[in-house]
Amino acid sequence: MFSYDDYREIIRIIKATGLVTTYEEALTREKFILMRHDVEYSVERAHALSRVEESMDFRGNYFFQWTNNSYNILSRKNRDILTDMHERGHHIGLHFALNGMTDMKLVRERIRKEAEMLSDMLGFPITTFSIHRPSPDVLKENIKLDNLLNAYQDEFFTFAPDAAPDSKLRVKYLSDANHVWRYGYPDEETIASNDRVQILVHPFGWTKAGYDNLENYKSLVREKYVELIDSIDNECKDFGPLRDHFETPPV
Repeated sequence: MFSYDDYREIIRIIKATGLVTTYEEALTREKFILMRHDVEYSVERAHALSRVEESMDFRGNYFFQWTNNSYNILSRKNRDILTDMHERGHHIGLHFALNGMTDMKLVRERIRKEAEMLSDMLGFPITTFSIHRPSPDVLKENIKLDNLLNAYQDEFFTFAPDAAPDSKLRVKYLSDANHVWRYGYPDEETIASNDRVQILVHPFGWTKAGYDNLENYKSLVREKYVELIDSIDNECKDFGPLRDHFETPPV
């Protein structure tokens, strides 16, 4: 259910509707489908999924965190990846982490600041944001900012805490959070029965093989382990003779 082939089938279904659009365009449409990606742990896996999309002439909306413990969005490698994705037509946005903030005025200020900083560092405008693990209070707030679109504002998302997979909402929300489709699966029946749909896909959960949750995390840890070894090797001249002791990931 989480292989690249599975993902291609989802893309095929939603492309056939002719309703796929960006957040900006969705503001003026009665019917739309939004494909959103919140990037949690791996910029590389987001890049790989974007390549899968491109193989089907499709572009998605990718949201990256400024304050993430698993990746540095401003490293040379990651900036190059984001710039490459942007230049190939994908839409890059901010994935904002609350980090314990509950003051809505402060939240708004920080979102603006992080979007401005990200725009400045990447060299192209950031006009959209999503919120990482938003609380019900944040969702009810329906945050709207000048020149910044919130993936959870009411034009794109219907706040319904008790929603079930078969609930009829103004905007149908589908998410693969925790490696489970909790609000329904984006199959032909679900897509055809809703005029407005937002689909949230987390790129770290998708691979060519389509692992289950445990094996997916194991493969992710192996990839991050190798990434760390390569980073140390590139930065520290004395690490080369020691590298052979670290070649086998601990998973």
